[in-house]
Amino acid sequence: MRDPKNIAVIGVTGYTGFELATLLLRHPSIREPVFYVRETNGAHCLSQMFPQLRGWGEASVQTLSVDAITSSAAGTAFLATPHEVSSTLAPQLLDAGLRVIDLSGAFRFPTAATFSSWYKLPAPHAARLADAVYGLPELYASTIAGAKLIANPGCYATSVILSLRPLSQAGLISPSQDVVCDCKSGASGAGKEPRRDLSFVEVDENLRAYNLFSHRHTPEIMQHAGVSEERLVFSTHLLPVARGILSTIYVTLSAPQTSESIETVYRQFFAGRPLVRVWPAGTLPELQHVVRTNFFDLGFVLDSGGKRLIVVSCLDNLGKGAAGQAVQNLNLTLGIEEQDRKSTRLNSSH
Repeated sequence: MRDPKNIAVIGVTGYTGFELATLLLRHPSIREPVFYVRETNGAHCLSQMFPQLRGWGEASVQTLSVDAITSSAAGTAFLATPHEVSSTLAPQLLDAGLRVIDLSGAFRFPTAATFSSWYKLPAPHAARLADAVYGLPELYASTIAGAKLIANPGCYATSVILSLRPLSQAGLISPSQDVVCDCKSGASGAGKEPRRDLSFVEVDENLRAYNLFSHRHTPEIMQHAGVSEERLVFSTHLLPVARGILSTIYVTLSAPQTSESIETVYRQFFAGRPLVRVWPAGTLPELQHVVRTNFFDLGFVLDSGGKRLIVVSCLDNLGKGAAGQAVQNLNLTLGIEEQDRKSTRLNSSH
């Protein structure tokens, strides 16, 4: 008998996987998760892989085996795996009756062609794409709650979509002007695999743009933010910090607005969404306000003419941009309140 509170986690050695582990190990409503990795290197529990977890992270570590997972009592599986691995594992786990929360990009798009075009990888299991629900709780909570396959959003995409969707849904974005999304991320967003361009010497005291007009999160933004492809300008930069995303978004409005009316649009849109913090008009969030939390902070400034709007949003790319959001999605499937003060801070005390 499968129990959704029995959790299997596939992949824990990356930054996102480790962040997910720290959240699940402290989760008050689930049983101790089991972690599956390709190479245990002799480790039998998580603290043998990560000494910082000694005394509280003694969860079982096992060699990855689909048979072992499907023959267990696990009812929910998290995939903190590369895109191509998720596209292979997810259908097998779904067929065995597990719910899957996938942190890769394999199932974020309704068509296989979109994935192949942007990720330059073979198409995922096309028959499963229609089953996948985009896991952005502030937009799709009711659908996520009953979903069997949840595609966790990208970190940059989360920061931009939540900034723009309230405006586009209210019809406030000019259809004839570009929307410029200037986004900057900490180095952990690039993953844990060793690369020369991510070495300390290359990143420290530096700032650089990358993947212009080709970043993989672009189609997510086009699909969910309400901005057309021809009007979206999305640029990404690497900050010399470990974690966090700050997005500065430039919008021309369709008609003059007041600061009060813009703030009202945001507050009404996010009413009842406790992990979104809308700042008072004219005040702006910073990375230090959100790092190691699962909050999404948003502020804005409107020019004197009422048509030029600059929105600044911040989140932790490993938290709200990845593992924290995945746990939000788990909570929705379990009927657990999103706002649990014990879980809004991310591994800050360990």
